[in-house]
Amino acid sequence: MKIFAYGIREDEQPALKKWQAAHPDVEVAFTEYTLTADSAHLAEGSNGVVTLQTSPYTREALEVLHQLGIKYISIRNVGFDNFEFKDLNDLDFTLTNVPVYSPNAIAEHAVILMGRLLRRVPEFDQKMDNGDFTWSPTIGKEYREQTIGVVGTGHIGRVVIQILQGFGAKVVAYDVYHNPDIEKQGLYVDSLEELYKQSDIITLHVPLFDSNKYMINDEAIAQMKDGVYIINCARGELIDTDALIKGLDSGKIGGAGLDVLDDENSVFGKVWSSVDNIPNEKIRNLAKRLNVIITPHSAFYTETAIHNMITTSFDSNLALIEGKKPQNIVDTHK
Repeated sequence: MKIFAYGIREDEQPALKKWQAAHPDVEVAFTEYTLTADSAHLAEGSNGVVTLQTSPYTREALEVLHQLGIKYISIRNVGFDNFEFKDLNDLDFTLTNVPVYSPNAIAEHAVILMGRLLRRVPEFDQKMDNGDFTWSPTIGKEYREQTIGVVGTGHIGRVVIQILQGFGAKVVAYDVYHNPDIEKQGLYVDSLEELYKQSDIITLHVPLFDSNKYMINDEAIAQMKDGVYIINCARGELIDTDALIKGLDSGKIGGAGLDVLDDENSVFGKVWSSVDNIPNEKIRNLAKRLNVIITPHSAFYTETAIHNMITTSFDSNLALIEGKKPQNIVDTHK
């Protein structure tokens, strides 16, 4: 049997070699290219494919795989919002994801973004780059003086809460589905509006659905405290960038830590000679601000996470090929 993988990076290859060594009966081939209508033919002769990309999976690419007789797709990440479920169902694909590869990686990143904003690290960096080694007036804040609203209490959100409690912060949480442990601690509020009103920092840890797209908009921001910090390590489309910029301009939003952005594919994954050359005007606007920290969708990017993403996705694809039903099959019919 054979598995073909798309978008394999150099940093993934050590984990992939380990998986290959543990499964000598499986032929593995791969390419650095993402899955497109042009690259799909590379999987010819394979029983399944493993892939990872932030760009959309087009119907044309999936049709090529279908014509090659491939029915199993395993993605190396959590999110599957760049698939059209109708396409997968029409073409009879089974999809798996990696529901948990390292909650700690993303949770730690979110908390670090908060800390950098609270202690005004970008401003100190600029001062020191200019030879200014004074502290005043760049005064910071402490975690234990903050009320931090965690939106989403899945695997990542719960680790965020644990870390923040270790710092002594007050935590409030909101989720449609209540976790028993978080419920027992009495951390849940009844509505997002209540969370917005209470929180000095708001951090997002929910998947993207049509129902919550641009949930952080003008109306939501108006309900928040003056000077609120917003952290997003989930999906860029959760935040209306125009509303965010207006909030930053007015001072309603004190700062933002953004690992994801709306239309991030226009900027992320590329090298720009300077921030001024970023073609996306809104992202360029955010990137120039000292109270906005942007990282290139890298919250997940640790050695542990990469190993788990490779191992789980290839294990899942092999299980499908062998006629088994792994627990991480995505329900594409809902």
